[in-house]
Amino acid sequence: MNFDLSEEQKLFQQTINEFATKELKPGAGQRDKNGEFPRQEIQKLQQMGLFGLIFPPEYGGGGRDFITYVVAVEELAKADASVAITLLAHTLCAGHINAFGSEQQKQDHLTPLASGEKLGAWALTEPGAGSDAGGITTSAVPDGNEWRLTGNKFFITNGSQADTLVVMASSDAPKGSGGISAFVIAGDTPGLTKGKNLEKLGFRSSDTVGLMLKDVRVPQAGLLGELNRGFSQAMQILASGRIGVAAMAIGITQACLDESIAYAQKRQAFGHLIAEFQAIQWMLADMATELDAARLLVQRAAWLKDQGKSYVREASMAKLYASECATRSALKAIQIHGGYGYTRAFPVERYLREAKLCEIGEGTSEVQRMLIARELLKSVQGS
Repeated sequence: MNFDLSEEQKLFQQTINEFATKELKPGAGQRDKNGEFPRQEIQKLQQMGLFGLIFPPEYGGGGRDFITYVVAVEELAKADASVAITLLAHTLCAGHINAFGSEQQKQDHLTPLASGEKLGAWALTEPGAGSDAGGITTSAVPDGNEWRLTGNKFFITNGSQADTLVVMASSDAPKGSGGISAFVIAGDTPGLTKGKNLEKLGFRSSDTVGLMLKDVRVPQAGLLGELNRGFSQAMQILASGRIGVAAMAIGITQACLDESIAYAQKRQAFGHLIAEFQAIQWMLADMATELDAARLLVQRAAWLKDQGKSYVREASMAKLYASECATRSALKAIQIHGGYGYTRAFPVERYLREAKLCEIGEGTSEVQRMLIARELLKSVQGS
């Protein structure tokens, strides 16, 4: 088996790495401190075609494979994970339209998203419906040739910045998750109120808000795919989204390792570089080994998606392992840096704050274990 990237992918990786190192990394800490959305940096990435990387060229996209996409996410996350998660949320929105939208919806909404003209957001989570995504209460009521959407969404990445949103709402409440539909709406639609960026532990410069919908009118043409099929659509989109989160976690882990190696080769204690101490070496070895394992899990899941094969279990495995690996590595990085690691003088404290979200977003670690077990039992029962 060949685990090497193609020459084209390596060149692409180098290009993104150079951009991230020069344009993103220097200001990442200050943006995090100020809670400043990286608007200019995002616009540059849109102009580079990164926000349409995996979408069809006929809709303004780059037509690249998913492995190339996870390479991009990893390189961005190494420098500034808030930029990476902005791309992930945009991709959920555009990906939903690409997978389930009509030709007209793709022309109207996917094209400006994939071409870099507009930014997208994906609104599923609610104040009382996080892991229990099927428990959403935002309602979609038919009204003549329109739908009226009313309810509240929460933890919506890109929510206040988005030009286009995909919103899940209950169109047939008695059916529970079987009565949820997906709608595409413009970010300036009357009745849609956007909250302020939440004060978060990490990802402070990413845009994460609550959305209030009060009689938001959506034309019939705004319904994405079949009526009452929104939940199953969302689960498919989340599966690919988990690969993206796992790639982001790998980027954070790589940053932890890089910073730790650099520090260990400069910091002296007891008359020696701390890189000479076995205790430090073992932490570095563990970080590197887990990083390689996580990256292979992500590449497998991305490869399966590219091949059109089932990847639900593999995506959850990659997301579970990579996210928990990132947290463990960030803790080791802080330990290696000692007291300095507990200050803003070095970025490893930010990496820990960012790593933790990877265990929560796109389904918690507990949800991933449940999904993995379900797929395992399903395969045994079917044999």
